Amino acid sequence: MTATNETEKNEKRSMSFIEQIIVSDLEKGKNGAKVQTRFPPEPNGYLHIGHAKAIAIDFGMAQKYNGVCNLRFDDTNPQKEDMEFVRAIEEDIKWLGFEWGKVCYASDYFQELWDFAEWCIMTDRAYVDEQTSEEIARQKGTPTEPGQNSPHRDRPAEESLRLFREMNSGNVEPGKMILRAKIDMASPNMHFRDPIMYRVLNMPHWRTGDKWNAYPMYDFTHGQSDYLEGVTHSLCTLEFVPHRDLYDLFVTWMKEWKGDEGDIQDNRPNQYEFNKLNLNYTLMSKRNLLILTKEGVVNGWDDPRMPTICGIRRRGYSPQAILNFIDKIGYTTFDALNDIKLMEAACREDLNARALRVSAVVDPVRLVIDNYPEGMVEEMPAINNPEDENSDSHIIRFSRELYIEREDFMEDGGKKFLRLGPGKEVRLKNAYIIKCDEDPAKCIEKDENGNITCIHATYDPDSKSGMPGADRRIKGKTLHWVSCAHSVPCEVRDYSCLWTCENPRDAIKQYENENGVRGIDAMRPFLNPDSLRINNNAYIEEWAADLPHLSHLQFQRIGYFNVDPDSKPGKPVFNRTVSLKGK
Repeated sequence: MTATNETEKNEKRSMSFIEQIIVSDLEKGKNGAKVQTRFPPEPNGYLHIGHAKAIAIDFGMAQKYNGVCNLRFDDTNPQKEDMEFVRAIEEDIKWLGFEWGKVCYASDYFQELWDFAEWCIMTDRAYVDEQTSEEIARQKGTPTEPGQNSPHRDRPAEESLRLFREMNSGNVEPGKMILRAKIDMASPNMHFRDPIMYRVLNMPHWRTGDKWNAYPMYDFTHGQSDYLEGVTHSLCTLEFVPHRDLYDLFVTWMKEWKGDEGDIQDNRPNQYEFNKLNLNYTLMSKRNLLILTKEGVVNGWDDPRMPTICGIRRRGYSPQAILNFIDKIGYTTFDALNDIKLMEAACREDLNARALRVSAVVDPVRLVIDNYPEGMVEEMPAINNPEDENSDSHIIRFSRELYIEREDFMEDGGKKFLRLGPGKEVRLKNAYIIKCDEDPAKCIEKDENGNITCIHATYDPDSKSGMPGADRRIKGKTLHWVSCAHSVPCEVRDYSCLWTCENPRDAIKQYENENGVRGIDAMRPFLNPDSLRINNNAYIEEWAADLPHLSHLQFQRIGYFNVDPDSKPGKPVFNRTVSLKGK
């Protein structure tokens, strides 16, 4: 075997199974040797991290193989859909770094789908059923027992056609009539047991107005929309595996209706399924996310505790961090519950390379350097990101009175405590070595409750960072700080998981079954009451106080943060994205 052949084999092994299928199809010249995909969200809510996985494969494969990915809104449920969600979906896709070929809507095809349905009726492939939903359910059978035919199954095609048109008149009550495909009530595939094609809703559509009162079902819309757009690879998640045969059948019927001759497997879309992105300590159902927003558990769809793409963006993740995480977990044909720590690790790795380093003190205690000249201010250079050799630097001002973290001082820390305390010395980052007097009475001020209010120390003027001889070794650690006179008070929002259980979906479902409650009442036992802690007592260096919204920062020695959109001049707000190290 040649080295070239071995390399090609290794490259194919590193591809997901979906990419291998696409490469094989291109090599065979299927569908004109082209790749066309689509991303088909329903505009009834905001996209979540699970949708990001679908976006990455739909747009990513088209991008990689010089194809096209359309954005198609599945707007067949007008009672739940809104332009607000359309705009949000478009924004999320663009933020992730992708562009669509064109924007389409399922409603663009309503007339063709209607005409196709009439053809199905006239070719004995569909009929109007007037039974109740309960009667239809009883006749459906079970996976091991065949179903029973509807008494309306063999009505004349002309009668079904008349009733079908009546369904769209506005005079038929919802639930009184449905259009069903005539397939096989004994099929082992339950989806083949005369599935519903159309139902009556009697409500206007936000795009088509009052034209339609009867609307197509998802299974009768999706594959045909793919076909009409020229989609070659219809990629979806594993719950659609049982729908694939019906998808293929409806596409085959449409090819016949359209007079599309030739190889039945060519010039048509094919459906392939991959595993969902499931995260522990996360709930990703749009229905449940809507409940959380309506009940005020979170502060909107973009709350940083939400798994929505806009919430994750506001939390401080970059698009590349999300895509890197998705690439690491990959695409398979079996579902798994991924550890959210993997996602946090991908974010941490990404932010380490891009975040600006700043000094911020989140639990401050005042430090006075007694021998530093009063009124003197020094400008200390600080590198924006030491991980980037081309990084710029900025200035942080040093003065006699500083803030340091309260946890960086301990009155009786013992020998193993290597931060500041009586008789101990530390280096202040980018500045000097300081030392406290061994006598606690000389270096500590307390209030009437015994709380430390001020620390006193002295500095070594010859120990300034960057000066000759300033690299003398000390046992103490290097501490961050901000100047009291040259820092800005800020709000710091510390977020943690919204849920206390590893699998909230299953826990909520079990609680519903055991207690007979639904919605928010079934969620409350599993909500983390400490998922948001707001700190209004923090200080940050002046330089960082006016950075643009969503800027990525590393608060040195604390964690990764970003600038929240709530920030205003003089009142900056920062969200903790992830800690510096995984816990």
